[in-house]
Amino acid sequence: MARIVLAPKREKSLINRHPWIFSGAVASVAGEPQAGDTVEVHAAGGQWLGRAAWSPHSQIRARVWTFDRKEVVDEAFFMRRLKQAMDLRRSILPGSDTTACRLVAAESDGLPGLIVDRYDCWLVCQFLTTGSEHWKKTIVETLRLLVPDCRGIYERSDVDVRKKEGLGLTTGELWGAPPPEQVVIHENGCRFLVDLRSGHKTGFYLDQRDNRAHVATFARGARMLNCFAYTGGFAVAALKAGADHVVNIDTSAPSLALAEANIARNGLDSSRVENVVGDVFTRLRTYVREKRSFDLIVLDPPKFVTGKGDLMRAARGYKDINRLAFELLDHGGALCTFSCSGLMERHLFQKIVADAALDAKRPARVTHWLSQSPDHPMGLNFPEGSYLKGLVCRV
Repeated sequence: MARIVLAPKREKSLINRHPWIFSGAVASVAGEPQAGDTVEVHAAGGQWLGRAAWSPHSQIRARVWTFDRKEVVDEAFFMRRLKQAMDLRRSILPGSDTTACRLVAAESDGLPGLIVDRYDCWLVCQFLTTGSEHWKKTIVETLRLLVPDCRGIYERSDVDVRKKEGLGLTTGELWGAPPPEQVVIHENGCRFLVDLRSGHKTGFYLDQRDNRAHVATFARGARMLNCFAYTGGFAVAALKAGADHVVNIDTSAPSLALAEANIARNGLDSSRVENVVGDVFTRLRTYVREKRSFDLIVLDPPKFVTGKGDLMRAARGYKDINRLAFELLDHGGALCTFSCSGLMERHLFQKIVADAALDAKRPARVTHWLSQSPDHPMGLNFPEGSYLKGLVCRV
C-alpha cells in the first residue's frame, strides 16, 4: 500500500481525528497511488496516523477512512460503517409516518464524500470524492443488502464539487428499477411529491424537516411569505397548521408547479396560496414599495458562499434580504431565516441578521436557534458537518 508522510507539525488535526489532509500538509508520497486508492498516513516522525483515500487533483489531498490501525478498508469496513449509520437513523427518526431521511452523511458518518438519502422505496446516492467513487460498486451492493425493501438505487453525482476531485458529473440508475417521475414521501403528517432525477440536491430539502414542523407551531392564522419556496415544503406545513394565506416566491416555474401539486395532495385550499415566479430580492423590494405586510416570513435561500472569497459578497446578500424581510413584518411577526452555507459561521450569521434589523429600524429578539434535522448529524471531530443555521426572530 502506498504511503504519504506529512510535513513536520502538520499531524495535530489528524490526532484530533479530523479526516481532511490538505495538499500543503503532504511532504512526500511513497509509491504511486491512483485516485481513490487507500494510502497509509504517517507523521513526519514516523507515527502511523490513519488510512485515507488519495485524491491527487483536490486541495484536500486525502480523506481519512479510519484512525484505527487494526481496521482494514475493505468490503467488511463499508458494511460496518453503513450499518452503523442506518442504526443511528432508526433511533432518531421522528415518527413512523416519515418515509424520507438521510441515511449517510459523509464525513459525519465516517464515510467521506458519500451521501445516501432514502425516499420511500428508493435510495439516492451522491459520490462526491475519489474515495467514494472508487468504492461505488461495493457501496451499492452493501446498500442492497442493508435495505432489502429498496426498489432501486439512483445516482445524483451531478454536483460541481466532483470537478475539484477530477471527476465528471453523472446521474442514472445504479441498481434496480428507475424511480418514477415523482416519488411520494410522508413527513410529519404531510405528503410531498419529489423529483429524484432533477430536483434540488437529491430531490428534497430533508435537512429542513424539523424546521418545517417548528414553523407550523406558530403559523395558525398567519399571512405567510415563503421565499425561495422550491416545492412548497414550508408552505404545506404552515397551511396544514392553519395559516390564512401563503405567498410562495421562487425563480423556477416547475418548482412552483410541484408546490401547487403538493398543496392539492394534502387537501389544502389553493385559493389561500399565491405562487409568484420571480427573483426574491426584486419581489421583496416591490412589496416594500407597496407597503405589504406579513405575519410570518421564511427565508431559505440557496448557498450564497461557495468559497472563502465569496464570504463578504454573501454577507451583503444575506443582510439585504433580511433587512427587506424585517421591513415587511407586521408588529409581532416572526422571521425564520436560514443560511445553508457551511463557511458562514453561526456567530457571523447572527451579526448579519442583527445588523439587518438595525438598518430596518425594527427591534427584534431571537426566540429559537434552528439547525439541520438530526438525521444530518455533525461529527464532533468534523465541525464542517454543521452547515445549516437558522434564527427565529420576533419583531
